[in-house]
Formats: sequence, C-alpha cells, structure tokens
Amino acid sequence: MSYYEKHVFFCTNQRSGGKTCCANSGSIEMRAYAKKRIKELGIAGAGRVRINSAGCMDRCEEGPVIVVYPEGVWYTYEDEADIDEIIEKHLLKGQVVEELMI
Repeated sequence: MSYYEKHVFFCTNQRSGGKTCCANSGSIEMRAYAKKRIKELGIAGAGRVRINSAGCMDRCEEGPVIVVYPEGVWYTYEDEADIDEIIEKHLLKGQVVEELMI
C-alpha cells in the first residue's frame, strides 16, 4: 500500500538560455498554491495527498506539467482555476480531468 493516497509532482525545472521550461510558466507559484489548498481542505499528509517538486520530466513543450500517482495521469494547467479543478475532481473525487490531460 502506498504511503500517500495521491502523490502529485509539479515540474519546477528551470532551464538556462531561455529554453522552454515549466518554471518559466509559473510552476513554482502553482505548486505553492496547490500545497496551500490541500492543507486548507484538510487532505494533506500521510494516507492522503502529498504535493512535491520534481526536476525536468521531459515534457517541456506541453508544460507546465504535473503528474498524479498512483494513476500516472499527466496534466497541464494555466492558472489557479485549473489547479482547483484538478484538486476538486481528481484528488477529492477520483475523476480524471480530461480537458487538462496531456
């Protein structure tokens, strides 16, 4: 059994030379927002949900990206509303958010 029910990885990689990367698309701020929201909702911690940073996940052109385990579902997002939708539908209700999948 997994230590977390859901484990969410936000790519926060910063590439040099102006190359496309998730950090240039606000991933660091969106990760912080997601961490804050799951704490506010009382779903953070062991047996529940964990939000982590990840290095490059090699999907830069589709970014910013997150992946939710154990399902292995990949998402992209634009803003806090998209993060809220992923939290509400996927993390709380177990429903994949089709329109944000990559």
